[in-house]
Amino acid sequence: MTELISIRESAKHVDEEVRMHVWLTDKRSSGKIVFLQLRDGTAFFQGVVRKNDVSEEVFEAAKGLRQEASFYLTGIIHEDARSHFGYEIQISDLEVVSNNEGYPITNKEHGIDFLLDHRHLWLRSRRPFAIMQIRNRIFKATVDFFENEGFVKFDAPLLMHSAPEGTTELFHIDYFDHDAYLSQSGQLYGEVGAEAFGKIFTFGPTFRAEASKTRRHLTEFWMMEPEMAWMHQDESLDLQERFL
Repeated sequence: MTELISIRESAKHVDEEVRMHVWLTDKRSSGKIVFLQLRDGTAFFQGVVRKNDVSEEVFEAAKGLRQEASFYLTGIIHEDARSHFGYEIQISDLEVVSNNEGYPITNKEHGIDFLLDHRHLWLRSRRPFAIMQIRNRIFKATVDFFENEGFVKFDAPLLMHSAPEGTTELFHIDYFDHDAYLSQSGQLYGEVGAEAFGKIFTFGPTFRAEASKTRRHLTEFWMMEPEMAWMHQDESLDLQERFL
């Protein structure tokens, strides 16, 4: 049976026949060739369908695919120096799962308000996809660093009964008829954790009700806070320098 792989694994299967499940991001046709821009959640690359190499049914199916159609494909991976990804696939067969219609985010320019209204779909596009990949690598690198330094990841609660930093910039919540607030910091819980484990770090969402007239504000962000027992200031500074 032909092996099912992800786009990201293409380099391991050059000149081999493989199978993939993908979505279509864009398409263009040039006579007897259809070029399909594909994604599968791991990467983006191009698939090529040549009329002379496939059945008429497959070629017509490729021509009829619409943006964000989902389908299985079978083909042979080739290196392609012209591609930013470095590989493409010569498609020999495809099986349509769903031929989407009316996808709102087309390949024309869209305003930021429109894209944010369709944020759940915009994530499929190249730019937010790249941003999330970078964010994921930063998260992993942070966790790896502190684990290698002997820290324990300590999860502080997101709901608190008071402000940890003596400020009034809190998001209030009616929590089962009791007052509660979204967390501004996990520091106080982290200090308790450090007394139990020696070295801990918190890493999660933080909320602050700060009025802002710009897109860049501190209403919601992720914060990492290490807490260490038995550590002098010079040792803390050394840790911070190595982390950065």
